[in-house]
Amino acid sequence: MDLKPINKPTQWQYDWMKIALGFAENALKNNEVPVGCIFVYDNEIIANGANTVNETKNATRHAEMNCIDTVLSWCKERNLNFTEVFKAMDVVVTVEPCIMCSAALFELKVKRITYGCKNYRFGGCSTVFDISKIYRNSNCVMVGGVYDEESINLLKDFYKGSNPNVPLSKAKKKKPKNLLGNQSDLNV
Repeated sequence: MDLKPINKPTQWQYDWMKIALGFAENALKNNEVPVGCIFVYDNEIIANGANTVNETKNATRHAEMNCIDTVLSWCKERNLNFTEVFKAMDVVVTVEPCIMCSAALFELKVKRITYGCKNYRFGGCSTVFDISKIYRNSNCVMVGGVYDEESINLLKDFYKGSNPNVPLSKAKKKKPKNLLGNQSDLNV
């Protein structure tokens, strides 16, 4: 299944995505799944972040959720109505938000979600599940495929290694190499 981006990206979305990719690169250096995210309000980045699932040992600490918390604090410090701020918010994230994060963003009524690569395991913007079908009255615009190759390459780099925080019961077992060649070649 090859889904096309939902809307065509603009130059400013590419510019903002470059910044989000920097946060994804930092996540990779910290042994986190390399997802970077920025929240843009009134043409200013007011929240940025990356996954901190491994660091916090909390499976909900995705880049988007970390940014949501930052925005809530930002609004409280400035005595702003967070509901109105989120309605004018552009979310830029390197990987399509998962269903949990998509639901949170739609619940907060963000203006736009721009993402890099599709999330074929957990994507909530249309790849696995289209959260907009639940939030039919939403005006959120979704734009995918912005620097998708760069996002994919960061994920590939992460999954080349092993995650030191995965419980042993969930860790992938490496298959032993057959140093003798094909078993059928053996006359045993």
